[in-house]
Amino acid sequence: MSDLSNFLLGVKILDLSQYIPGPMATLLLTDMGANVIKIEPPAGDEMRHLGPRDRAGQPVFYHALNAGKAIQRINLKEEQGRAAFLQMVEEADIVVEGFRPGVLKRLGVDYEVLEAVNPSIILCSLSGYGAGTRSVQAAGHDANYLALAGLLHRNGREEPVFLDPPVSDFAGALFAGMAILGALNWRNRERRGCHIDLALADVAMPMQLMQVADYGANRTVPARGSYYLNGGAAFYNIYATCDGEHVVVGAVEPKFWESFCRAAGKDEWIARRFEPEPQIALRGDLAAYFGSLTLEEAVATFDGIDCCFSPVKDLKAALEDPRISERQLVRYGDCGDLQALFPAWINGAPPPSRRSAWHREGSSAAPAISDEDESA
Repeated sequence: MSDLSNFLLGVKILDLSQYIPGPMATLLLTDMGANVIKIEPPAGDEMRHLGPRDRAGQPVFYHALNAGKAIQRINLKEEQGRAAFLQMVEEADIVVEGFRPGVLKRLGVDYEVLEAVNPSIILCSLSGYGAGTRSVQAAGHDANYLALAGLLHRNGREEPVFLDPPVSDFAGALFAGMAILGALNWRNRERRGCHIDLALADVAMPMQLMQVADYGANRTVPARGSYYLNGGAAFYNIYATCDGEHVVVGAVEPKFWESFCRAAGKDEWIARRFEPEPQIALRGDLAAYFGSLTLEEAVATFDGIDCCFSPVKDLKAALEDPRISERQLVRYGDCGDLQALFPAWINGAPPPSRRSAWHREGSSAAPAISDEDESA
């Protein structure tokens, strides 16, 4: 019986990327059965030094992003390392890299070189701002990309807010995985590889396609709290309870709003669903209503009511939700690590847990590539 882990059996990926976007993309491909060899510089992926540690002192974020992959260290600055890498390319289907544009060329392993070794190779390059732009060598992280894309500007209450998890990083991983799968289909049909150039600063725009279309039609720049998707509507908002907890009302459709109002004993609010946004007065009325209830009282009031009401849970409470156990998409792996798995059941079965990352020895004589100078 086919399952998720069989989808990409026989596909071999060489992953040169570090930090989040590239490794997340190849993690998803690993989940689908691809054989991923993560090639790191002699000092290893810099992600090893970021984030929390487990009880054994191991880097949690790094291991979560690289489960199921073979880790090999190769110094691409040395001829021996380049030769070893190119020999691996001969048998590979995909190469993923996350350096700034131009770095692969300086290392002598750019697309033209890879294509000469393996004409069907697919190279996916993830960088901050993309090749051929005036920002090509600029440094950046997720917050920079979202700030420049206009996304941070309209989110938050009084001031823009950071978003966690990093949106561009993870969206970039998803777009990269999608592009790679499309390229594999193209290659299987045309017997040719290709070079995918994906910039993390670009991925925020397709996520804003509705707002971009609105700007194109009406030259509208949404302000914070001005419309229903960013806090401007009473029927789609966050409210505080009197015990310092929070709840969400997501009653966008009139039928859900009506159910909510009737359960709250506020039939007079039903007709106010279509008050112009921002619905400041109606938001204030709902804030006062929920401010008179504890979280327990609010949950009891709307329990079983079809109105898109939810308590705001922290991560611990969310993981303890019975639905999480029922879906079996968050489980412990072979090393006792808690894993958030690929969120899809195939033919009635959840995906398998991931193996831990394992290290395969490679050459490691010279200093690692400097990420301050050469990474995205």
